[in-house]
This record gives sequence, structure tokens and C-alpha cells, in this order.
Amino acid sequence: MADRDPHISGDQGSAHQVHHAQGVQRPWLRPVLMISVPLLLLAAGGAYYVANDHYVSTDNAYVQQDKVSVAAEVTGKIVEVLVRENQPVKAGQILFRIDPAPYRIAAAQADATIAQAQVRVTTLEADFNSRGVSIDKAREAVAFYTAEYQRQSALMQSGFTTKARLQQAEHALADARSQLAAAEADAQKARAALATGAAAPGVNPQVLAGQVQKQKALLDLSRTVVRAPVDGIVSQADRLQIGQTMVTGLPALTIVARTGSWVEANFKETDLNHMKVGQSAVLSFDAYPSMRLQGHVASIGAGTGSEFSVLPAQNANGNWVKVTQRVPVRIAIDGKPARPLIAGLSTHVRIDTASK
Repeated sequence: MADRDPHISGDQGSAHQVHHAQGVQRPWLRPVLMISVPLLLLAAGGAYYVANDHYVSTDNAYVQQDKVSVAAEVTGKIVEVLVRENQPVKAGQILFRIDPAPYRIAAAQADATIAQAQVRVTTLEADFNSRGVSIDKAREAVAFYTAEYQRQSALMQSGFTTKARLQQAEHALADARSQLAAAEADAQKARAALATGAAAPGVNPQVLAGQVQKQKALLDLSRTVVRAPVDGIVSQADRLQIGQTMVTGLPALTIVARTGSWVEANFKETDLNHMKVGQSAVLSFDAYPSMRLQGHVASIGAGTGSEFSVLPAQNANGNWVKVTQRVPVRIAIDGKPARPLIAGLSTHVRIDTASK
């Protein structure tokens, strides 16, 4: 009993020494860890903040593209549709046709109006020429009765005629002069009917009116064929149905133009302090997680989003809550994207406000 196994005694002694050594380390190791770990975290956070304090970012951003609404310029029924949804089109390509029959009739009616005006001009010219003949005849009558009156006056002074004959000659002369004046007035009236205005010299106004009417009819006839104004992709083409009546000015479809894309990012007003035009930006897209694009600030909006809304906020009373406003910032995309950008795609924008 008094004797101990030397091996057991040695193991217990070693364990006691290890336990004693661990007990010695605990008093200083724990405080060091408790202090050093937070300090390291604070240092890492401070370093990250210092390294990124000149960056501002937002995910309230979307891809934008020019969109052209195509509307009919004349009223009529659709007789042919030549495009479908999401179809690429070129500028000048026919999209759809409107019934041209009413406008062809209008052009024919304009031709009839022109012909009628031309006949009237011919009639006026003939009338004017006849007025010239009447004037010549009236002048001859005036000359004859003037000579007769003078002859009767001379005979009256010599006593070889009567007062009645002299008065008769005087009355005939006055009547001839009246007929001459009437003929000249009619000729002046006929000349005025043939006159042309300074706006269109040499063309009768009624003929010109008919010509303008025909031009309008031909223009409307050409507008029954609706063409694409720009290159792009057709959208909302389901509005086009054969037999549907198009109304002037009513959008028929939309073409998303291929003139390039940009991003409209809505930044908080607190992010604008150091933001300037030309600063570089990095763009990422929810639709293409692996794609990153470089861009730059193209312009900063002149007003907040709420300022240009249909119903802007009214803060005239005291019951209001201050809300951080957002300002639209246009981001131009540098280079050509590897994937097609679709209008409205969600985008994350990160701007380096330290860049020039």
C-alpha cells in the first residue's frame, strides 16, 4: 500500500504539470484575445471604410433605351399587317397598311375641282375679251354722237336746226358715254376675276386651291402606308389587327430603337456631394450576374423624381415626414456589351467619386 507504481506516479505528475501550465496561461491570454480581436475588427472596418469612402452605389437603377411610338397619321381601317412582336425592323420598312380607297377618291375629287376651276378661268377670259369688243363699240358710239352734237350745235348757231334736234343729239351723246363707262366697268370686273395674288403669281386662286387639295389627298394617300421611322425592335404589335380602325395620333406600336443604351440610376440626395459628370462607374446586372460593364456619369438630373411626378408632394402643412429624395443620374455605357441589354433591366451602379 505504501509503495506506488512509479509509472502511475510519473503520469500523474506530468498531468499535474500540464494543468498547472494551462492555469498559468489563462490569466493573460483571455484579456489579450478580448482586446485584440475587437481591435482587429475595428482596424479592418476602418481600413475598408477608408478604402471605400469615395464610392457611392445604388441598385435603384434600370437600363434605358430610346422608344419611338408609331401612330397613324390618317384615319382608316387596317387592311394589312407586315410585322410581329419582337421583330427587328429597318428604318423605312413597312409596318402596316390602312385602307387607301377613301384617299384615292379624295385625290380624284381634287382633280375634278381643278378641272372645274380651269373651265371657269377659260370662261372669264372669254368674257374679258368680249368686254373689250363692247368697249370698242361704245367708244365708236361716243365718237359718232360727239360729232353729231357738235354739228347740231353749229347748225343751231346758224339757225338751220331746231332746239329739239340739238337736245336729242346731246341725249344720245350722254347715253353713249354711259354705255362706254359701263363696258369699261365690266371689263375691269372681268380683269379682277382673272387676277392672281402675290402669294402665287400667274396661278388662278381657285385652280391653286384645287391643286393644294390634291396635294393634301396624295399626302394622305401616301400616309396609308406606315413605315418604321428608325431601326429597332417592334414591341406592342398585338395592337395591330386587320379590320381595326386606326385613329389619328393613337399609338399603334412601339419601336425600341438601336441607338444605344444607358442606365438611369436614382441616387439618394446625400450621395451627390462629391459626384460630378465624367466620374467612372461599374455596372452589374441582375440578368447577367457574371457581366460587368464600365461606364461614366453622363449627366445629373435637374430635379428629384418626386418633383417631376404627376402628383408632386405638397409639404405646406406641418404634418409631414422628411424623406430622402432621389435624383436621377444618367450613366453612359463605355464599350459594347457582350450580352444584349433589354430596356428596364435592373442594374447595380457603383461610382468612384474620387475619379476625374
